[in-house]
Amino acid sequence: MTTHVLQPEIWVDQYADYLFNYAVSRVSDAEIAKDLVQETFFAGLKSAKNYKGDAAERTWLIAILKRKVIDHYRKINSNKGKAEVRMTYNSSTETDGDWLEEQVADPMSILENSDIENEELGMAIQDCISKLPKKQSLVFTMKTVQGMSTEDICNELDINPSNLWVMIHRARTTLMDCLNQNWF
Repeated sequence: MTTHVLQPEIWVDQYADYLFNYAVSRVSDAEIAKDLVQETFFAGLKSAKNYKGDAAERTWLIAILKRKVIDHYRKINSNKGKAEVRMTYNSSTETDGDWLEEQVADPMSILENSDIENEELGMAIQDCISKLPKKQSLVFTMKTVQGMSTEDICNELDINPSNLWVMIHRARTTLMDCLNQNWF
């Protein structure tokens, strides 16, 4: 396993655009997205001592940013932030665009979800995944839960990458609707 080392001096040059694009796609407001990226860098600096090097630096920063997005929605009393799911980071892969949140040590995060609430959310998600069309469910599970590469999934299911991402987008949209109806 490759151990990664933090290099905060390159964060802005290397990751700011990627983090901003990720944030703006989640909050649909450029100013809020900029603030969230700044908060992410600040939280990264504060929690650098907790970084174990298991994940790539960008992956670690994205995990912090995901928590910042969730915290943003919690602050404005929106249910969107609750829809992110906490799962253990699979250090054998680094996948871009994952919807599920990798766990990361972030002392700035508000950890207000109880174990019972997380368990209930997990069961609600599994129930919603089971209601997806079979191929959507399979593609979503392979990519997002199992962390398989786009190429491996496309080869295994004989589909092209565009088709894969359309199915994942549709699955995510359907899952959000399902969770909004059945869990929130």
